[in-house]
This record gives sequence, C-alpha cells and structure tokens, in this order.
Amino acid sequence: MFTPVRSRIRRAALALSAITALALGATATTGAAAAPAPAPAPAPAKQGPTSVAYVEVNNNSMLNVGKYTLANGGGNVFDVAVIFAANINYDTGTKAATLYFNENVQRVLDNAGTQIRPLQQKGIKVVLSVLGNHQGAGFANFPSQQAASAFAKQLSDTVATYGLDGIDFDDEYADYGNNGTGQPNASSFVYLVSALRANMPDKIISLYNIGPAASRLSYGGVDVSSKFDYAWNPYYGTWQVPGIALPKSKLSPAAVEIGGTSQSTAADLARRTVSEGYGVYLTYNLDGADRSADVSAFTRELYGSDAHYTP
Repeated sequence: MFTPVRSRIRRAALALSAITALALGATATTGAAAAPAPAPAPAPAKQGPTSVAYVEVNNNSMLNVGKYTLANGGGNVFDVAVIFAANINYDTGTKAATLYFNENVQRVLDNAGTQIRPLQQKGIKVVLSVLGNHQGAGFANFPSQQAASAFAKQLSDTVATYGLDGIDFDDEYADYGNNGTGQPNASSFVYLVSALRANMPDKIISLYNIGPAASRLSYGGVDVSSKFDYAWNPYYGTWQVPGIALPKSKLSPAAVEIGGTSQSTAADLARRTVSEGYGVYLTYNLDGADRSADVSAFTRELYGSDAHYTP
C-alpha cells in the first residue's frame, strides 16, 4: 500500500499552520520586501538528474539543503529547495482566496538574506510550496478567471518581493466546500497556471501531482501541462510516473522521504530513474541531522558519488 502523501511530521506541521492562522490572522501581505537575489556563483558541474528537497520549515532550516555536496567533484547534491509550506486560505469577509504564511514560513521569507540567499549563491533554486489549509479555498475552485488571476498575482508578487525562484502547487487539505466555497471546476487551475506563467515567464512552476487540480490541466482548448517546469510523484517510497504531458527530463516518478524511506529503496528508485531516462529525483523532509548515509544511497546511483555533509 502506498504511504500517504506526507508523514505524520507533515500533518503536525500543517496543524500548526492552521492554528497559527486562526490565532494571528496573518496573510502574505505581512513582512518587509527583500532585496533581489544575487547572481548565483557557478556550482561545480554535475551530470545527472535534478534533485529536489522539500524542507518542513516549521521544524527545520532551509540551510540544511546547502550542506550536502558530492564527494567527487564537489557539486551540490540538491538543485531545488522547496519551502514547505505556505497556504491558500479563504477570507470569509471578501469571499476570496488569500495567500497565507504561518510564523515559520514568514520568518524564512523575512530573513531571506540569511535563509534563502546562501542557497541561491550556491546555485540552488528556492521555491515556495503552497497547499490548502482546510478552509475551502483551493487551486481548483476559483469561481472566475478574475479570481484565479488575482491569486496568481499574490503568488508572483511574493516571488518578486522575496527574491524566490518559483512556486510549487500542492492541492491537498483544501477541504473544498468549507465556508460555502465551491467544488472543483474544470477552468480554475487552467486560469491560475496560465496567469502565473504570464506573470513570471522565467521562474519555476512545479506540480506535486495530487488532488483535483492535478487532474484538471485542460480547459477551453488550453492545456497548461507545458507551462510546468517539473511534476513529481507524491507517494514516498514508491515509483509512479506523473500523469502530465511533460518530457521525461521534467518528471520525477521516484519519491523518497529522507530517513523514512529505506536506503535500499532510495537506491533502487534512483537506479530506475537513471535507467529509464527520467530527469528529476524528489526527496522530502530533509532535517538538521547528518543524513549523508541516506543521501549517499541515492547519489551513488544518480551521480556516481557519495554525498559529503558539512555541518
């Protein structure tokens, strides 16, 4: 049986997000603007798939992503770091979706100079994940193109304000229908992704391939599949090719939870990634411990090298 999408750690993190939202009523409009990201220093060349690391910032530091390099050549193990996670909330007053940051996500963004820029200076892209928060707002139930475009602007403004490299969509925990919201419709996600890509043509848009939005990528003759840079399997410890029309170079059928997926399984999934010609390898829940043994299990297969951890 597939492991549910996130571990208990993630569920606890999400619960904290919901509690903080109710207590503080904070929205993504809080926080000072950050300076634009500096140009990254050239990272040592690395041949092989793009490696992605989700970090639960309620519990762990984004800087952990930059602590792993390849023993052979010194390249970054991870190419994309995902801040997990902001939320799509619902404002019952305005009856509109709003982008929300709990106190831990807000802290990362407000301290971009010390939490995000060091990764970018190493050549690691930093992306913000956004997912539902049990309030009825989701990517698949915007009532109009205007509403979808308004939320897309919140997303792209956040990327610009904090010097991020893109947005990751994770359509879980929306609880469609709560607060009188609508059920998923065919047009919503197409409008949202189209508007976001128009707003940020050169930034990353990725898809955590789950939920109603992931199965609603075409509407009115428009298919937004090609507007994504990456899509990945959401079930850790398994192999599942995302059902989206992207080339293999942009797909991760492999998904592992670091410390939760066995090293042998992580190695098998990495080996299969290379042998079947896929270009992305997804990991979740990188924490502050020395995980070089877990990480080396897949870097040997992906890059022919052990991983080195620098505290």
